[in-house]
Amino acid sequence: MNITEKTVEELQKRIDAIDDLIAQKGLGSSYLNKAKKIQRRINLSLIGVGALTVTAIVFWTFRHRD
Repeated sequence: MNITEKTVEELQKRIDAIDDLIAQKGLGSSYLNKAKKIQRRINLSLIGVGALTVTAIVFWTFRHRD
């Protein structure tokens, strides 16, 4: 690894650390956290609805095989 690659890597680590700090404590961080929680709940709900739909289709198919 040459010095340029090391420098770029070190700068990227520092930028990522600053981005993380701003995301956790910066302006609008509470809105970001709320949005993440809402997105997580929506994803879980969609997974649940999808699983329920597949189960209902399988059940309906086996009931009407005749």
